[in-house]
Amino acid sequence: IPMKNLIILVTGASSGIGRATAERFAKQGHLVFGTSRKARFEKPINPTSVNMIPMETTDEKSVKTAVDFVLQQTGRLDLLVNCAGFGIAGSIEGVPVSEAKKQFDVNFFGTLTVIQSVLPLFRTAGTGQIINIGSVAGYIPIPFQSMYSASKFALESLTETLAMETRKFGIKVSLVEPGDTKTGFTASRIMSADKHIEENYMPESRKAIAQMEKDEENGCPPDNVARVVCRIAGKKRPPVRVTVGFAYKLIYGFSRILPTKLKLFVLKLIY
Repeated sequence: IPMKNLIILVTGASSGIGRATAERFAKQGHLVFGTSRKARFEKPINPTSVNMIPMETTDEKSVKTAVDFVLQQTGRLDLLVNCAGFGIAGSIEGVPVSEAKKQFDVNFFGTLTVIQSVLPLFRTAGTGQIINIGSVAGYIPIPFQSMYSASKFALESLTETLAMETRKFGIKVSLVEPGDTKTGFTASRIMSADKHIEENYMPESRKAIAQMEKDEENGCPPDNVARVVCRIAGKKRPPVRVTVGFAYKLIYGFSRILPTKLKLFVLKLIY
């Protein structure tokens, strides 16, 4: 893919990392479509700013309509960046299965739905790139945020498998894993646990969630993540996995080396 004049689709572009990524691509001169549940289809498209279009990633018809709109306007798609996601908190015992399914519907199955909608285009064209936004929580289990961690862990496996399966078609696949980032994600985190069950996990759960929120509020700006996404876009051989930030690269390295018991002991001290 030539780095200039890419046609790019960014999901979850109304806020946070998705918005920062879409805006940075637009400033670089690419034609960018960003998705949001509340957006509307508008014509003509604007070549100099982010074109917001409606998409509910958990609705296959909505995803197809959005992708078809991009193709009708441009005739092709070069890059998909999956940023849509949210988080729920609570103990494993206390989070209802129905809420856990909502977490996976957005963070995993929604991402899968969008990926499946563009793969035939990329496969036929013999080129294309997919960048999924994962999380350090995908390889570092966070107590009282297990459903979010599990959904991102599943996305890790999906991304690495996809990279192997689609390589022969010229499709490049990467996973970008941010650590704590200062976005609206913190305020929108849903407390899903049953209150009566959760009382058994106090004060540990309250402390853990407070620590998460403190780390996120003091985290890096979303543009730091967007910069990494833009850097690997269009690369001939982009990395399959990129962790954002030197400190988190170290954490990732230690998590692979430390014995599991020691790793969990350190995490318990932190949270």
